[in-house]
Amino acid sequence: MVDAAAPMKRVLWWLLAGSRGGENRGRIILALRERPSNAHQLSEQLRLDYKTVRHHLKVLQDNGVLSPSGPEQYGAVYLLTPAMEQAGALFDEIWAKTGAQGKPPRDEGGDKA
Repeated sequence: MVDAAAPMKRVLWWLLAGSRGGENRGRIILALRERPSNAHQLSEQLRLDYKTVRHHLKVLQDNGVLSPSGPEQYGAVYLLTPAMEQAGALFDEIWAKTGAQGKPPRDEGGDKA
């Protein structure tokens, strides 16, 4: 029997642990689980540079983890995709194994104030 979650499992491992920025992407996923938000709201909530958030939103969108609620434009609200919502327990498992929880936020790019 083929595991239907296998493609999402590979994607989540790569997004969270196999590439730079995994910690911030995980934090964005957690924030969107709580409440759909736009890039500006996420930037303020997570204390990350707006450009950093936009970059990670694009990576997550390109990999089927989230999507904008309407046309992509300034102020678009992002939601987790149904596939990502179904993979919630899988995300929790991978997130726990990355060891990123409890670490202070880190901004990897963009303008430094």
